[in-house]
Amino acid sequence: MTAKKPTAETRSFQAEVSKLLKIVANALYSEREVFLRELISNAADACDKLRFLALSAPDLSAGDPAFSIRLSVDKEARTLTIADNGVGMSEADLHDNLGTIARSGTAAFVEELSGDSKKDVGLIGQFGVGFYSAFMVADKVEVLTRRAGEAQAHLWTSDGLGEYTVAPAEKASRGTVITLYLKEDAGEFLERSRLQQIVRTYSDHIPFPVVFAEGEADGETLNKASALWTRSKSDVSDDDYREFYHHVGHAADEPWLTVHWKAEGRIEYHALLFVPSQRPFDLFHPERRHHVKLYVKRVFITDDAEGLVPSWLRFVKGVIDCEDLPLNISREMLQKNPVVASVSQAVTKRILGELKKKAEGDAETYATFWNNFGAVLKEGLYGDGLEHREALLSLVRFRSSTQDGLTSLADYVARMKDGQEAIFYIAAESEEAAAASPQLEGFRKKGVEVLYLTDPIDEFWVPMLFEGFEGKPLKSITRGGADLKSIADAETPADGDKEGKDDAAADQGAVAALVASVKLALGDAVKDVRTTDRLADSPVCLVADEGDMDMNLERMLRQHKQLDQAAKRVLELNPDHPLIRTLADRVKGGASGPTVDDAAHLLLDQARILEGEPVPDAKAFTRRLSAVMTKAM
Repeated sequence: MTAKKPTAETRSFQAEVSKLLKIVANALYSEREVFLRELISNAADACDKLRFLALSAPDLSAGDPAFSIRLSVDKEARTLTIADNGVGMSEADLHDNLGTIARSGTAAFVEELSGDSKKDVGLIGQFGVGFYSAFMVADKVEVLTRRAGEAQAHLWTSDGLGEYTVAPAEKASRGTVITLYLKEDAGEFLERSRLQQIVRTYSDHIPFPVVFAEGEADGETLNKASALWTRSKSDVSDDDYREFYHHVGHAADEPWLTVHWKAEGRIEYHALLFVPSQRPFDLFHPERRHHVKLYVKRVFITDDAEGLVPSWLRFVKGVIDCEDLPLNISREMLQKNPVVASVSQAVTKRILGELKKKAEGDAETYATFWNNFGAVLKEGLYGDGLEHREALLSLVRFRSSTQDGLTSLADYVARMKDGQEAIFYIAAESEEAAAASPQLEGFRKKGVEVLYLTDPIDEFWVPMLFEGFEGKPLKSITRGGADLKSIADAETPADGDKEGKDDAAADQGAVAALVASVKLALGDAVKDVRTTDRLADSPVCLVADEGDMDMNLERMLRQHKQLDQAAKRVLELNPDHPLIRTLADRVKGGASGPTVDDAAHLLLDQARILEGEPVPDAKAFTRRLSAVMTKAM
């Protein structure tokens, strides 16, 4: 029986790709030359991957072991060709890599689209979709490819208008050949001098020769074709660093920090690492670990080396090239290798040291970094960063109740009030929610600074600081036991104020009677009822008891359905508030029964509303409120 001959298959692009292509194809982009950077970068990655695979399967590169990237033009046909002898692609690879936006970035990419063509095209590199930049200069693109180790080649063809075709094809050797049929206004990319200028600007760091080929001749190598990270820093320009960052990080922004060094001694390695200036879209994606590539003696090994860089530094991009690892090391061996562990410790320490220099030298610039990556860095305080805890604590920054910008823990301690023994904080969903919390009132009245902790990770790393910071424990103001009596007031009260306080003290017995009545009326609805000095303007608030879960953490767990039932809270009354004093006088005067019962439940519901929580029985709340208003009017 004769085997069925494979035929061409036409498919529609993924919806997100179609949106992207419309932007790219119609964009009048002033720097559309970057398409060549993206295609050369992809070709270099293909060569890197095959060089690694060939370590364990030498036959994959047999017959053509010298990797290179070749550019050629045909002025009559108006075509530009970029060819490599890297790993190539199978039919499935073509559909996966060129029919959809890579990895998990599809939805995030579409969410980032602004409608401004120039800005949107600039997102291409950031989202790992650089191949599609070819349609900025081409009416049609062909990709002829054959995967190393496979006999069948395939041809991918598209005009970028909604569909693409994949068909069986003939190709004598492995690798990929991309042919661009250039638009009428893209003739400049047929000129050798223009291509040379682009390669030297954007791709000089590529560690494989980028050759301009004419006919069958070897042609001229347009780049330095040496590993940038092995060069002396004095031989590398800022432009070189920037373009290497774009290549290795598949990024479109500028590097916020560049760290380049060579370690010598017991373990030798080169490192060239970058911190982005913009937050990557997948920073909190579960699959993201890091974007640091591991090389051994200039040979690419992996971009997924577990333990090379801690997960809380996963925003770092770049290259580490180690001289002391075997070329044929497996991924499993990497996880247990003591050399990798030593390199990781040294690299982590170096990065934290460079961040500290930035933090101390330029607080404004560091604030930009912190807003992008602070939540990730704090993961190290909870996870595997115990040996780096001191360094991390010097880097963390917070918004607070008394400062306009960010503040450090050291600066907070330096501003602590006389008699203050703890670092006070409030955990909330946002800075606005924290600032509006009634629990802040007493602290604000005394001029006591409170840190705002608004990242989910804060609920987990703070309890890990058993020893506190510089001997000062961190204490939540939404928990019981926040004693402000020992802390000096912001201002010394006038004589008239003192007299008012004496009057209030005289009513302590009445307030105590009110507390007992409210506690009796509410029963099991609360854990306890008591007075507090943490309030100033509000009559009541809810707090967690000293040994209970923090209120914000409980809210988070309930939102994610990881906690079925909330713990009972403590209702605290402000004895100086006119409402509480009036109620205390009523109780002292003999009020009881429904009057006290309604007042108690209204106070509890008011406290819930202040916390942004729903009233559990809206009907009963409305009835009680109507009754109180009727009596008042």
